[in-house]
Amino acid sequence: MPLAAHIDTLRDAHKTELGGARTEDLLEDARVLVGRELARVEDLLAGAVREGASPGPEAADHLLAAGGKRVRPMLALLAAEALGGITETTREVAMVSELIHLATLLHDDVVDDAPERRGRATAGRVYGNAVSVLGGDLLLTTALGRTQALGQPDLLASLITTLRALVDGELIQLRGRRGLVLSRESYEAIVEGKTASLFVWAARAGASSIAVDARDAAKHASYTDALGTFGRHLGLAFQIVDDLIDYVGSETGKSLYADLREGKATLPVIVAAERDPGLLEELQACARGEREGAEATLAARIVATGACDDVRARAEAETRAALAALDRLPPGRAVTLLAAVATRLSARLA
Repeated sequence: MPLAAHIDTLRDAHKTELGGARTEDLLEDARVLVGRELARVEDLLAGAVREGASPGPEAADHLLAAGGKRVRPMLALLAAEALGGITETTREVAMVSELIHLATLLHDDVVDDAPERRGRATAGRVYGNAVSVLGGDLLLTTALGRTQALGQPDLLASLITTLRALVDGELIQLRGRRGLVLSRESYEAIVEGKTASLFVWAARAGASSIAVDARDAAKHASYTDALGTFGRHLGLAFQIVDDLIDYVGSETGKSLYADLREGKATLPVIVAAERDPGLLEELQACARGEREGAEATLAARIVATGACDDVRARAEAETRAALAALDRLPPGRAVTLLAAVATRLSARLA
């Protein structure tokens, strides 16, 4: 999605809630700010994905060219803007957050044997799975190197911790898919690790990219914590909505019933199976490839349990928690747009 169109959707999402000429001016300022800064981050990304021996960079660039929401970079940029202003360090950590995300997508598509990503053939199908994995590895090493070069050891340490959470989340998900284990505890661990952890890092890294006087350190730490909390709940809401799109989505860029075909124990599946115990055997058979073409029937059965309504309510609750965290920040245009981001991401189901 073009940057201008992306910011316009955020403005539309909040227009009815905020209202008034002053708010329109504020959001227009934010649109210019974020559009300009995201364009700079996009330039940094274009250069960073080309680092390394061919054909790894080509695989990474293939994915980058497919576009994306760039939610994590936007989160880092707005976090910094909310606390004082965007710096070169902010742009670097914003770029790093997307490099990490792109690396996980290259790896995920190999694990899932996915044929498409964002409406085009995956890098694995174009360049081969080995190149896709190594292309992702190149992005990870580039991200670590660029973060180390910033000279902030805490940023690098927190990024390494985040990478561990991402890998652990993927392993828990992979472990559960062997027999489609439907566990709420495992699901929570997966979404905390695979999605929320990087949202938290992007928000906190954006806040940490601002130079702070020692006298304001305690206040800044409090604001950083609030942004981390916002990022966590935003990440949870984002993933829960993404899981729900598999059953009720339209024109989202995601292949309908993909999670069912891949045997992923997402929240709609878990809740539905709790209400309709007979679903488990059918879902396990589908995950084993024994119910080819039955995904639509199974999806309808899941929807019929009312599980999607409960999952939607959970996503809305996470969004409200994210918005509540913003109340701990000084008001301003960046905080307003952070709220619009959260609102818009939940509105993907509308």
